Amino acid sequence: MGGPRALPFILEKLVLLLDYQPDGVREAALRLFAKKAQRAVGLAGEVTIFITSSDQIRELNRRFRGKNEATDVLSFELPSKEAKAAGDIAISGEIAAANAAELGHSAETELKILVLHGLLHLAGYDHERDNGEMRVLEADLRSKLKLPIGLIERAQAKFGRARRVLRSGARVARNGRRR
Repeated sequence: MGGPRALPFILEKLVLLLDYQPDGVREAALRLFAKKAQRAVGLAGEVTIFITSSDQIRELNRRFRGKNEATDVLSFELPSKEAKAAGDIAISGEIAAANAAELGHSAETELKILVLHGLLHLAGYDHERDNGEMRVLEADLRSKLKLPIGLIERAQAKFGRARRVLRSGARVARNGRRR
């Protein structure tokens, strides 16, 4: 019989700020999920999750990415890895609620999907540059955390539908609808 074994752990602290709270979202459940997801991602340090309006997200996106449009989730990795904080995640509660309604699941589930996506970005993954590594990991973690389809798969499906429409010869108007 060996001596006591050290159990791996991750130093974590989660700050959840709800500036905008979609109907049916339980703060405690979201906080618990975020901590579980942070452990699953293997991300140490403090994470602040800010759920806010689309107007606020648009302002953050304009200020930090030069894009004057609302988006569903933004991740802000801190420049110094020596800090006790891993980074910040900003989520549009309005976009999350709208996407949830369109996809047929709860706003709370959609927020969990966005939290997981943001945590992966804070951990250094970038689906625009990593040849599918983040997509594969996100899909695996979504399965383990019992979440439905994620952002990367949705974007790929939407892109695939748009390409099929264009290949079929249908003309697409500026608003994205067939004409």
